[in-house]
Amino acid sequence: MSTLEVNKITPQGVATEVTLGDSGDTFTIPSGVTLTNNGTVTGIGGVNTPAFRAERGSPAQTISNATYTKVEFNDENFDTDNCYDNTTNYRFTPNVAGKYFVYAQICSYGGATDALKEVNPAIRRNGSNVSRSSISFVSATDYFHVATSYLSVVVDMNGTTDYVEVFQYADATSTPNVQGGGFTYFGGYKIIE
Repeated sequence: MSTLEVNKITPQGVATEVTLGDSGDTFTIPSGVTLTNNGTVTGIGGVNTPAFRAERGSPAQTISNATYTKVEFNDENFDTDNCYDNTTNYRFTPNVAGKYFVYAQICSYGGATDALKEVNPAIRRNGSNVSRSSISFVSATDYFHVATSYLSVVVDMNGTTDYVEVFQYADATSTPNVQGGGFTYFGGYKIIE
């Protein structure tokens, strides 16, 4: 093996690129070596996409009392790969296999009076719960006016048929709803592995 010792490598003439090796070659960076980047690096590492975030827009969504109801996050903040359906199924179906960090915040309202007895949001993958939260009131006469829950989970997705969606259960003395206007949101992104 021979050693090339230089302080700088510069493209020859008017060229703007330098190529190291050929397809199939391996370059080894030994332990203890530090690489410092002061420019732009492409094609190295990974990206956190597909990624999305959507909110429940106004008006609030009326949900069935004491029944799990799918939350309709109909206002997209961003959707990097068009993997979130904000008009029909309200679900995220990534087109890339991997592990995903999925999160949701649900704000429920019990009506004009303090009417919420219990709320139980759930993130579901392919129809099965993978994360749940619960807020319930102990008193038999005093209830919540508004209840907000946050939940998150890391989910392994196959990238073609797996999907995640959010449901809310709200037990109230009147008709509950899910608040819009930024109080209720759903998002996720691929974790770099």
